Amino acid sequence: MTEATSAKKTLRTPHWRRDVIELAALFTAVAVADALANLVGHGPDGPFLLVASAAVLVATAAFHTWWAHRHRHAAPPDDGAPGPAAGDGAVRETALWRMRTTVEDAPGSLAALCAALAALRVDILTLQTHPLGDGTADEFLLRAPAEVDAQRLCREVAAAGGRDTWTERADAHDLVDTPTRVLGLATRTALDAAELPLALRQLLGRCTIRSRPPVSLSGRPVGDMPPVEGVLEDTVMHLRDPAGGAITVERPYLPFTPTEFARARALVELDARLGPRVPRRQDVLTLPAGNEIIVRRADQADVPAALAMHERCSERTRSLRYHGPVADADRYLNHLLSPRYGRTLAVQTASGRLVALGHLLWDGDETEVALLVEDAWQRRGIGSELLRRLVALAAEAGCASVYAVTQASNTGMVAAMRGLGLPLDYQIEEGTLVVTARLDPAASALPEAYRGPARAPGRGER
Repeated sequence: MTEATSAKKTLRTPHWRRDVIELAALFTAVAVADALANLVGHGPDGPFLLVASAAVLVATAAFHTWWAHRHRHAAPPDDGAPGPAAGDGAVRETALWRMRTTVEDAPGSLAALCAALAALRVDILTLQTHPLGDGTADEFLLRAPAEVDAQRLCREVAAAGGRDTWTERADAHDLVDTPTRVLGLATRTALDAAELPLALRQLLGRCTIRSRPPVSLSGRPVGDMPPVEGVLEDTVMHLRDPAGGAITVERPYLPFTPTEFARARALVELDARLGPRVPRRQDVLTLPAGNEIIVRRADQADVPAALAMHERCSERTRSLRYHGPVADADRYLNHLLSPRYGRTLAVQTASGRLVALGHLLWDGDETEVALLVEDAWQRRGIGSELLRRLVALAAEAGCASVYAVTQASNTGMVAAMRGLGLPLDYQIEEGTLVVTARLDPAASALPEAYRGPARAPGRGER
């Protein structure tokens, strides 16, 4: 017989003594109840006993309520355990850090690193491992006491066997786990081809991303293209652009790992499989003069309409926009309307005629804005509306600033930039004016309207 079977048999064994005691208690309770009923019903003090019993019950209930309330709000006993609220109840101030360090690929190396962090009372929130040829790069998201600075972290990690340690302050956005963040970036890339450079930057951290077309504006090849599988060279990645050309990613302060390279290639491959795409949202606006216009995203399918608009624009209007020979303006359109190099907003009339273009162009670490409004539609608020929407897109993409290059005599563009209500910097050199608007919320009070796609006045969307 097994122990389990023996235990079950023991539980089923009748306990006659307990049954007799319970039966005697039941008879006693019935006898006492009968005596009390006779005393109340036939005795001279019956009503008094009822009132006294009710008073005793009320007093007992009131005392129990007071006792429970007092102990529910009492402070927990101090058992001497360490914690942020121990002793005087003060909350310990903390800071978030991202840290990457390389350790030997040997049993116990990661444990020694974690023990060193625990000695500093540092909490490990997330951990990623990147296998390397001569070890493993461990990437942490840490919550450390405020008094633990980067130098102390690096010193203790080095003593525990870590090398090539890099630290950077983190924020609440880094608390999202890596799989969720990568899936979000893939979703954004799938919806909009212009998101690929931004998704790569968010995937790989602070880095510089440049897109190089396969041929120059004059039609000449710009150089050798990287292979389809890409090239990893320490702090530089070379990836084949699905739209043609090459994407170069540079991060001088921290070498790329093979794991990061594989993630970047997977994102580029997703973009290649989906092909060209832009969101098809359209906003209908009513101008002060009563005309209705449509604002939408544009791509290379709009090149013929943009060429026709060039023909209707005066030579001065085109020269203020392109800052070079007017005859070369048409050759820029394929590049400008490609979603790989930025985002373009188009304005068209109710009849479908294209009358304005606004460009938001990724320029390495910087972002440029540019406007072109057909002469017959100028001074109607179209340029200001386009610029406001482009700045909203830049802020949504996490850009710290945008700049516009124009001529000092272009008072319309200067007025539109000043109308943003943002801090502006001006640089003038040989008649060329560069106006930079700072978008970083930490540096200026960014209006709420610039934190996402602007809602259009008028009849709304269609």
